[in-house]
Amino acid sequence: MTVTLGGAVTELTYPEVGATRDGALPAGYHHLRHRSALPPGSFPAAAEAVLSWRLHRAAGVRMRTDAVRAAPGVRVTPGLGVGPLRVWGPCEVVWVVDGDREAGFGYGTLPGHPERGEEAFLVRRDADGEVSFEVTAFSRPDRWFMTAAGPAGRAVQHGYARWLAHTLRRLVR
Repeated sequence: MTVTLGGAVTELTYPEVGATRDGALPAGYHHLRHRSALPPGSFPAAAEAVLSWRLHRAAGVRMRTDAVRAAPGVRVTPGLGVGPLRVWGPCEVVWVVDGDREAGFGYGTLPGHPERGEEAFLVRRDADGEVSFEVTAFSRPDRWFMTAAGPAGRAVQHGYARWLAHTLRRLVR
């Protein structure tokens, strides 16, 4: 298994870089942990969908990126919403894992993102062959409209994690 941490972290808008990989999420943020089962035998296809941005694009997210795959230091700007209501959130990949039992990445917020924090997308295969998809995040508002959204903003983030899991299940069937 290869785990790489790195990138140009000096521009990230939060100090706890890599915390989504380490497991213990930092205090002072809203936390999200969502785990969903995937079909047996789906690990290779699911891993590729996550690492190549295919999952996000299939879920309807616009992805501006400077690379075809997630790698430390890669800049990616997801866009959620429609037309002039689309909100762009610049990020940088801060860690990647690409192994036989785990594959995925975490990215952190850059200036201009509506929140501060980190989000990770990880596919796992356990010793029994069970495959799962996990979204882990810690974040807090960084723009007025996210602060104003309050609990509704957090509900959207949880709904987004569930939508990604649903989309990934559809992609790997």
